[in-house]
Amino acid sequence: MKTADGSPRPMISLREAIAIIVGIVIGAGIFKAPSLVAQFTGSGGWMLAAWAIGGLVSLVGALCYAELAAAWPHAGGDYHFLLRAYGRRVAFLFAWARFSVITTGSIALLAFVFGDYMSEIVPLGTYSPAVWAALSVFALTWINARGIHASATTQSWLTLAEVLGLVLVVVAGLWLWVSGPDAAALAGQAGGAAQANAAVGADDGSAGNPGWSMFGLAMVFVLLTYGGWNEAAYLSAELKDSRRNMLRALIVSIAIITTLYLLVNLAYLYGLGVAGMAGSQAVAADLLGVAFGRTGETMISVMVAVAALTSINATMIVGARTNYAVGRDWHALSALGRWNPDSGVPMNALLAQSAFALALIALGASLRSGFQTMVDYTAPVFWTFFLLSTVALIVLRVREPDTERPFRVPLYPVLPLAFAAVCLYMLWSSLVYVRIGALAGVGVLVIGGMLLWLLDAAHRRGGRAEIPAAAVTPESPVRGSRASR
Repeated sequence: MKTADGSPRPMISLREAIAIIVGIVIGAGIFKAPSLVAQFTGSGGWMLAAWAIGGLVSLVGALCYAELAAAWPHAGGDYHFLLRAYGRRVAFLFAWARFSVITTGSIALLAFVFGDYMSEIVPLGTYSPAVWAALSVFALTWINARGIHASATTQSWLTLAEVLGLVLVVVAGLWLWVSGPDAAALAGQAGGAAQANAAVGADDGSAGNPGWSMFGLAMVFVLLTYGGWNEAAYLSAELKDSRRNMLRALIVSIAIITTLYLLVNLAYLYGLGVAGMAGSQAVAADLLGVAFGRTGETMISVMVAVAALTSINATMIVGARTNYAVGRDWHALSALGRWNPDSGVPMNALLAQSAFALALIALGASLRSGFQTMVDYTAPVFWTFFLLSTVALIVLRVREPDTERPFRVPLYPVLPLAFAAVCLYMLWSSLVYVRIGALAGVGVLVIGGMLLWLLDAAHRRGGRAEIPAAAVTPESPVRGSRASR
C-alpha cells in the first residue's frame, strides 16, 4: 500500500503476525536448551513444570505488552514506550543497544547456527559456516527489501516448515512409545554413545526437588528459549485492527509455542529419559537418531537450519522498525527514518541493520569465538530494557491516565509488578552466569552514552533542541508527557 507521507500503514494480517511471533520465538534454542534444563532440574516432573511456568510467565508479560501496544501502536515498539515513559535519552540508549547488540547480534548468531548446520549438509571450505551465514543474511535482506508482503509470506512458509520440524520430533517420541521395548534395542544398534545410553523410558522422572538456585538457573534457559514474543510490539503500527488483534496475536502465539514446547520435551523425555537428555550435546539429534538412525541426523540438520532462517527473517522484520523510529526522532539520524512507500519497508534502516550484522559475522569468523561472545553479552542488556519496558506500563498509567486503553492488564498492578520481578531476577541471573560477557554489554551502553552526548552537543552548537519526532506525529501524539515538553 502506497502512502503519501511515507509512514507505516496497517498491512499485516493476524495470521501473518502470529507467524512472525512464532518464528521469532521458536529458534535453535529448543534443540539445545532442553538438555540443560533437564540437567539443572534432575527430574521429568520439575523439567516439564519449568517449561509450563515459562509459558505462563510469557503470557503475563504478553498481557503487559498488549496494553502498551494497543494504547500506543507505533513501529518503534519498546523504543516508543521508553520514550514516553522516561524521555529521549533512555529511549536512545535502548535503540543503540538494540542496534549494536540485541538485534544485530541475534541475527549474526542465528546466521552462524544456520551456517554450522548447512555446512554439515553442503560444506563450502574452511570458512563454510561464515559463508553460509553471510549468504543467509544477503538472501533474507533481499526478500525483506522487496516489501512487507514478501517478507511476511516468506515468514509464514518458514514458520510452517519449522513447526512441522517440531512435529517430527513429537512423532519420533510417539513412534518410540508405540515401539516399546524394541526401541531400546534400536538405540543399541544405532551405535552412538548417546543412543546407547538412551534407555527408552528408563527415567521415571521421580527425582527430588532440584532446589531454588538450580531451578532458577533452569528458568534462565527456559525463558531464553521463550524469548522474542515482545517483538510483536514493533508490528503494532502495521497490524490490521491492531487495538484488537495485538492481544489475539500474542495469546495465540504463546499458546502455540507453549503447547509445542511441552510436547517436544515430552518426546525428549520418553525417548531419552532425563539422564539421557542431561548428558546429550544435541538432544533432538539423539532422539531422531534413536528413532530413525542416520536419516535422523540429516533431518535434524535441516530442521535447525530452517529454525535459524525463520528467526533471522522475523528478527530482520521487527529490528528495522526500531532503527526507523530512532531515525524519525533524531535529525542527525534522519536517513534511517525514511519509509519506502512502494515496498512498505524502512529501507535504510533495514540495510544498516544487515550491514552491521554482516560485520559481526566477519568478526566472528576471524575470532572463531564470535557466536559465544554474542550469546554472552546479549542477555544482560536484553533483560535490563525488558525490565524498564515493563515498569513503563505503570509509569504511563500514572502519567497519562486519560489515554484510551482498548485493553487493560487484569489484576493491575499485581501482574506487571510480578513480571517486573521476574525480569529483575533474570537480569541478576544473567549477570551471574555471563560475567565477562556482561562487561561487554556495559561497554556497548557506555559507547551509546558517548554517542548520545555527541548528538546533544552537536544540536546545542546548532542552537536547536532535539525534539523527538514521535512526540508530535499524528501516529501517536504525546499529551503532557516528558517527551513533549
